[in-house]
Amino acid sequence: MKKLSARWVPRLLTVDQKQQRVDDSTAGLALLQRNRADFFRRFVTMDETWVHYHTPESNRQSAEWLKSYESRPKRPKDQRSDGKIMASVFWDAYGIIFIDYLQKGRTVTGEYYAALLDKLNDEIKKKRLHMAKKKVLYHHDNARP
Repeated sequence: MKKLSARWVPRLLTVDQKQQRVDDSTAGLALLQRNRADFFRRFVTMDETWVHYHTPESNRQSAEWLKSYESRPKRPKDQRSDGKIMASVFWDAYGIIFIDYLQKGRTVTGEYYAALLDKLNDEIKKKRLHMAKKKVLYHHDNARP
């Protein structure tokens, strides 16, 4: 037996929120089962990531195999990153469709997000001709805006 600490989660969901997720997942599964090939042709995913100007080496990346009598290698303390920028990446089964970089000092608002989806729609019409007239199945992570 071992002692474990509780794991942090962003927030707890209400019963209605959990049911909405089940309903959405069931509807998505029904679409997949109806026409698998068409489902993956129309499915677009989006996620955000922070891009650092300088990415320091992690402890795992700097690990080395040493004999038991050898001392640990020295590594200088990493400097803080010069800066970072948020990238919103949109992709489908064929690859990346669109990447947007949030300008420094701006935050994601409803207005910004709506404009981002308009840009995505324009890119889809240019790069994915088969989706120009079809309904896009859009998946976004569940982070709070």
